[in-house]
Amino acid sequence: MTTLTPILTKEWDKADSFTREGYERAGGYRALRTALAMPPDDIIQAVKDSGLRGRGGAGFPTGMKWGFIPQDGKPHYLVVNADESEPGTCKDIPLMMANPHVLIEGIVISSFAIRANHAFIYVRGEVLHVIRRLQQAVAEAYEAGYLGRDILGSGFDLELVVHSGAGAYICGEETALLDSLEGYRGQPRLKPPFPAVAGLYGGPTVINNVESISSVPSIVENGADWFAAMGTEKSQGYGIFSLSGHVTKPGQYEAPLGITLRELLDMAGGIRSGHRLKFWTPGGSSTPIFTDEHLDVPLDFESVGAAGSMLGTRALQIFDETTCVVRAVLRWSEFYAHESCGKCTPCREGTYWYKQMLKRLEAGQGEEKDLETLLDLSDNILGRSFCALGDGATSPVVSSIKLFRDEYLQHFEQGGCPFDPAASTLWGGGSK
Repeated sequence: MTTLTPILTKEWDKADSFTREGYERAGGYRALRTALAMPPDDIIQAVKDSGLRGRGGAGFPTGMKWGFIPQDGKPHYLVVNADESEPGTCKDIPLMMANPHVLIEGIVISSFAIRANHAFIYVRGEVLHVIRRLQQAVAEAYEAGYLGRDILGSGFDLELVVHSGAGAYICGEETALLDSLEGYRGQPRLKPPFPAVAGLYGGPTVINNVESISSVPSIVENGADWFAAMGTEKSQGYGIFSLSGHVTKPGQYEAPLGITLRELLDMAGGIRSGHRLKFWTPGGSSTPIFTDEHLDVPLDFESVGAAGSMLGTRALQIFDETTCVVRAVLRWSEFYAHESCGKCTPCREGTYWYKQMLKRLEAGQGEEKDLETLLDLSDNILGRSFCALGDGATSPVVSSIKLFRDEYLQHFEQGGCPFDPAASTLWGGGSK
């Protein structure tokens, strides 16, 4: 039985966990002092040796990304992607609310390692409470000498800016984020060149997720071997698993990669009383859905991929048998259609037609050949979009038709949705 490993979440229940005083009392900023006494390349090597992979969804090795930064004399930048906004994904917001100083400490260490003197936190504009908390924490860090000039007498300078976005899902894509940060409309850039070579203001740039950067202090303090000992052979370390939906105790569960949904559900009190699991997402709405047949799939990058989905952001949305899968996929598709930046035709037009077709199907007005049209439409989006938003939009559509084709047919046969929408709500789906 895998057990929880509260590291980033360890102090979340303390009343002052978000303050510098509370963070320091729990050992905060010790790792920074250790890091500033190390050669920067040794920090990069330690992150490589730890096996830390990006916690924002793609899972790219963090240390390897840092190692791509050329030492060519140009200014370097670190950008933290805090634009969390995909349906189901909800780990970075509570992390920044409850423990913003671990992110700041991670930023200073990471900036020192990649030789950056300017860092940015790009945070979603709607979460004003988080922005205010980050700004307060940054001010506290400047006051204590953890930011600014000659940090802790090391000779290292770092300026950190909290930047508020305007609320666009596309700005979670790293190059669209850079355009927005520079003051332009957030749209993805053509790659290459990649941000490591030509990113923010044309300079070498590292872009990492909140959780990725927040994991760095624990690696520096405890060692790469400590981190690598958790998780699986290729998916090392710990991560925050976000359980939401029809689960008794929704919330954040920090555990080694490789834990299963069955184990997490045991910790979370199971599916809500009187109901059974129907389908779930392993990594947010942009990952192919799973069913109860996948309860024992280890939640690591390789195992989830081999089972036909993606680990993504570990956003486990849980749906019981009261949920209409067609209606759920329609809601996700409406989100992707609304959030498409419109730069490329496959995503702009494809997500629009997803929405139109699924509306008809959910109302029982379609026919079976429409499913083939949906799959054909998906083929024209997947791999043909300018960025991964279009690819992500196809995941729930294709996987739901594969796993729940009979349910789509029921809508045609009955001339409408066979599910009561109120039954899947928290107030309408109590014990039977």
